[in-house]
Amino acid sequence: MQISWQSKPFDSLSPTELYNIMHLRSAVFVVEQNCVFLDLDHRDAQSLHLMAMVDGALAAYARIMPVGLGYTDYCSIGRVATAAFARGKGLGRSLMQQAIEELYGQYGMVPIKIGAQLYLKSFYASFGFVPHGPVYLEDGIDHIPMLKLPSGTLDV
Repeated sequence: MQISWQSKPFDSLSPTELYNIMHLRSAVFVVEQNCVFLDLDHRDAQSLHLMAMVDGALAAYARIMPVGLGYTDYCSIGRVATAAFARGKGLGRSLMQQAIEELYGQYGMVPIKIGAQLYLKSFYASFGFVPHGPVYLEDGIDHIPMLKLPSGTLDV
């Protein structure tokens, strides 16, 4: 599987790219996970959009947010999604690694906070994320706040 990575600010997305992002997010979060939620949360315009393209199709996506947009004191990665056709090939792992590297490239070696779906806690832990608060219910799915400190950092 040949993957082409693209990372763009909102204003650089073409209408087709934006449509494909929204389509993937809707397919995964609204249809597959049966979550009724307002995906258009006014955070996309200030975010960086990471796309994995396979044979011209959007195969995976993550939204990278600066400090203050998702969390007051932390940068964040969210809306992490892999298209059904691309699952089971390790693309989710590549996507998360690429998102972390992209975030560090944009904002420096800063702590990263995510709101992880609880069933994916071990997956995110494999990237160095640790629980950072109690489990909470969001859109009918258990989530847990997780934090990744940059290498060499002792405390936040």
